[in-house]
Amino acid sequence: MARQTGIIKLKGTIGGMTFYKTSADGHLVREKGGIEKSRIESDPAFQRTRENGSEFGRAGKAGKMLRTALRALLINSADGRMVSRLTQKMVKVIQADLVNERGLRNVIDGEAELLLGFEFNIRGKLGTTMYAPYVAAIDRVSGEITVDIAPFVPANMVVAPSGTTHYKIISGGAEIDFENEVFTVDTSETAILPWDATPTVAVSQTNQVTAASTKPLFLALGIEFYQEVNGAMYPLKNGAFNPLALVKVSGL
Repeated sequence: MARQTGIIKLKGTIGGMTFYKTSADGHLVREKGGIEKSRIESDPAFQRTRENGSEFGRAGKAGKMLRTALRALLINSADGRMVSRLTQKMVKVIQADLVNERGLRNVIDGEAELLLGFEFNIRGKLGTTMYAPYVAAIDRVSGEITVDIAPFVPANMVVAPSGTTHYKIISGGAEIDFENEVFTVDTSETAILPWDATPTVAVSQTNQVTAASTKPLFLALGIEFYQEVNGAMYPLKNGAFNPLALVKVSGL
């Protein structure tokens, strides 16, 4: 893979070379080639390739389900490579399935807990942004997915990007049926609070999903930063540094 330079950028295939554009790396070029699709689909020599492809596709679909469930929080809290990073993590979850044969492994029988700690925004990680202690919990019996944060001093316990005047804490609880591709989600947020040296009150957020659920449950926690200008609140730098992470996972 090589990068295109010059004034004129090409797209398409010319003389065995494929020219294309990516959102992350700009205009690139690569040599056209590869094995025919029909051979990969039928040749016994490519059995492992088919198995890997099947599981990778399943991981991509599972990642999309999780992203869709948490979309309300992700709109302002995701980096450009989040989709591929999450898919790679989902592959690890599927590979942890000890029940099904290779190629048939899935998220349900895998280890969804491997997603714990996943950072949706690599440019602003929750683990290096919020140092206020919190307690995250998932109660399957009641369906309550909660986070509790004791009072803290924002200027001391929240590392905010330059220009921040205010912030708010957000969370979301999601119940995801990866097999039937349906989900239940509930989100919470504080008011927009000043980022200063005044201690906060305790924060307690409860996100309700189905009671006695038998599906994987997730709790995401994050922060959104704002700048006050003439009394109006504006998302800081379009949310480029807003952290959001999975802080509790129950895969059953």
